[in-house]
Amino acid sequence: MQIIHYPHPTLRHKSKPVQRVDAELRKMVSQMFELMYEANGVGLAANQVDLPLRLFVVNTAAKPGEGEELVFINPVLSKPKGNEESEEGCLSLPGIYGNVRRPKQIHVNAYSMRGEEISADLTGLLARVVQHETDHLDGVLFIDRMTESAQRTLEGPLEEFQMEFQQRQQEGSIAAERAILERLSGLEKQYC
Repeated sequence: MQIIHYPHPTLRHKSKPVQRVDAELRKMVSQMFELMYEANGVGLAANQVDLPLRLFVVNTAAKPGEGEELVFINPVLSKPKGNEESEEGCLSLPGIYGNVRRPKQIHVNAYSMRGEEISADLTGLLARVVQHETDHLDGVLFIDRMTESAQRTLEGPLEEFQMEFQQRQQEGSIAAERAILERLSGLEKQYC
């Protein structure tokens, strides 16, 4: 398992709801936390590790053994309140940062790994991270939420990501798009 980078097709794939949690899924979630910590991240969505599943992991402390490790399965956001702009980055777009306007407070309904319902009003960094990761599950990247002028400043770096991705596909280190979509479909049948 590894973190995939823009413009990998799974990043634009709308994730499917998880219907069952088994030992293999628990292992994948554990690996997601490890990858997130290695990359100094605070959140990581399943489709960022090439899984089409509607779940993500969060620890706003960004360090193992500190903060609280949270897993959100099948999250639904509601009741947005307020508005604030803050800088965001993404483990699938390393080195790219930009200001994004999001609600200051949101309500989240989801499930934990134990099947317990999560229902909470979130504010601050946790609210932003949950919104960012939920966007991933819908195939939306933080750059999509930036202003048009800010997006134009990223054209060069995004083009470099695209060229590197195409080169890796030609070398065979990344599968062709058709093979990626077939694999995603198989995983959806297994868990969704």
